[in-house]
Amino acid sequence: MTDAIHIASSVLLLLGGFFVLVGGIGLLRMPDFYTRMHAGSVTETLGSMLIIIGLMLHAGLDLASFKLFTIMLFLLFTGPVSAYAMANAANIAGLKPLLGSRSSRAQSPEGSSE
Repeated sequence: MTDAIHIASSVLLLLGGFFVLVGGIGLLRMPDFYTRMHAGSVTETLGSMLIIIGLMLHAGLDLASFKLFTIMLFLLFTGPVSAYAMANAANIAGLKPLLGSRSSRAQSPEGSSE
């Protein structure tokens, strides 16, 4: 039984690390603030949840698991709210998202009026 828990814990930790890595790569690859923020916030929330669940399985049923659970709830509620607050502040500040496909942005120069 303990081997199955250790394997499940390892799988969850690896999956969480993978999602955090993909989120970091997404931050580098996305074209503007809003898509970068989306890639970072979604993968950070999912990756941290998987990592914390893996740590909870590894710790067993004790006080450490309860503390990890409360941290997980805190991250679950604050991550999306902070991403929304940043997006709203950027929108109010006048930062507009890039709209359209990549090919249409490449074909029409920035200074042209259509």
